Amino acid sequence: MSTQPEMTPRAAWALILTASAILMITMGARLTSGLFLSPINTATGLGIASVSFALAIGQFMWGAAQPVFGAVADKYGSGRVIVMGGVMLAAGLAATPFVSSEWGLILTMGLLSAAGAGAGSFSILIGATAQRLPVHRRPFAAGFINAGGSFGQFVFAPLMQAIIASTGWIAAMFTMAAASLLTIPLAWPLRTRKAAPAPAAAADASEAIPAPPPAAPGIGLGAQVRIAMRDRSYLCLHLGFFTCGFHIAFLVTHLPGEVALCNLAAGVSAAALALIGLFNIAGSLTVGALSTRYRMKSLLVWIYAARAVIIGIYLLSPKTAMTFYVLAAALGFTWLATVPPTAGLVGKLFGMRYLSTLFGLTLLSHQIGGFFGAWLGGLSFVTYGDYTWMWYIDIVLAIGAALVNLPIREAKVVRAPAAAKA
Repeated sequence: MSTQPEMTPRAAWALILTASAILMITMGARLTSGLFLSPINTATGLGIASVSFALAIGQFMWGAAQPVFGAVADKYGSGRVIVMGGVMLAAGLAATPFVSSEWGLILTMGLLSAAGAGAGSFSILIGATAQRLPVHRRPFAAGFINAGGSFGQFVFAPLMQAIIASTGWIAAMFTMAAASLLTIPLAWPLRTRKAAPAPAAAADASEAIPAPPPAAPGIGLGAQVRIAMRDRSYLCLHLGFFTCGFHIAFLVTHLPGEVALCNLAAGVSAAALALIGLFNIAGSLTVGALSTRYRMKSLLVWIYAARAVIIGIYLLSPKTAMTFYVLAAALGFTWLATVPPTAGLVGKLFGMRYLSTLFGLTLLSHQIGGFFGAWLGGLSFVTYGDYTWMWYIDIVLAIGAALVNLPIREAKVVRAPAAAKA
C-alpha cells in the first residue's frame, strides 16, 4: 500500500487546475502556429514549403523533448522542468521576428520554442498529477488537464488572429511570448522531490482491472523502457498516436491555407481553430469520464474511426464557412480526446513510477506523425496546388489507427456493485 497520504478534494482540484492552466498556455502557443505561416512567409519570402518545414521540425521537437524532460521530471521533479520550459518557450517566440532565414526559423520556432512547450506539456503535467492522485481520479484528471490545452486553443486562436489583423504578426508573437512567462509562477504547486520507487502491486492496488506487474519493484528507468518497447500493446499505442499527430499537425498548420483556397476570410480559420479547442474540451472530459467505465482501447478505436468518417463527409460537402465550422466541431470532439485513454493505458500497463517518460515516448511517436503532417501538407500545396491528397491520407491513417488499437491487451472494466439502499 502506498505510504503517501490521501490528497484532499480541494488539494486535488488545485493541482489539476494548475496543470490545466499551464497546458492552456503551452498548447495555446503550439496550436495557433498555423496562423503565422502566411504572415511569416510574406515577411521573409521563404516560401510555404520552407516555413512549413520549420513548423514541422517544431512538431517533432515538441514530441522529442517530452520523454527527455519527462525523465528529468521523474528524477528531479516537475517544477524545475516547467520553469525551464517557460523560459525557452518565451525566448523562442520573442526571437522569431528577428530571424529571416529558414535556419533561423528552425532555431526559434522549430527548436527553442517547441522544446519549451514540450517541457510544459502532457507527459510532464499528467505524470506530475497522476503520481499524487488515487487511481479512480486519474482518468478524469487526465481528461480535465487535456481540456485545459483545448481551452488554450479556444482562447488564443481568435486572440492571435485579432492581433495579427490589427497590429501585425510581430505584436501577436510578442503577446504569446509574454503569456508564456505565466507558466513560471504556475509551476510552484507542481514542485516535487524525487519519489521513491513504489512496488507495482501497491501502485495499482486500487485498480478495478488487475494486471500483473511488468517488472520487479525498484526497477530502473532504462530497464523499464526496454520492457515497454518489447510490449505489443505499448507499440500499438505508438502506432495509433502517430496517426493522431499527423492529423493534428496537418490541420493546425494548414487549415488556414485550406480556408484561403476556398476563398473564405482569414477569420473563418481562426474561428474554426477556436471551435476545435472548444469542442475538444467536451470531448476530453467525456472520454476521460468514459475511461473509468469502458475499455480505453475501445474508446480509441471509436475515436479514430470517427475521424475517418468526419473527413470523408467534409470532402463530399460544399466548402462554405459553415462546413468548416461543422468540421471543426466534429473533429474537435475527437481532437486530443485520445490523450486520456492513451495515458491511462500506459499507466495501467506499467504503473505510475515512470509515466512521464513512457507516455512522453508515445508523444514522440505522436509528433513524428506531426512532423510528416505539417511538412507533407506544405509539399502537397506546392506540388498540387491544394491539400486533396492529404485528406485522403488522413482517412487511410485513421482507419489504420482504429484497427491497430484492437489487439491492445486490456481486461474488461469490472464495476463495483452499487451500494445497497437503506
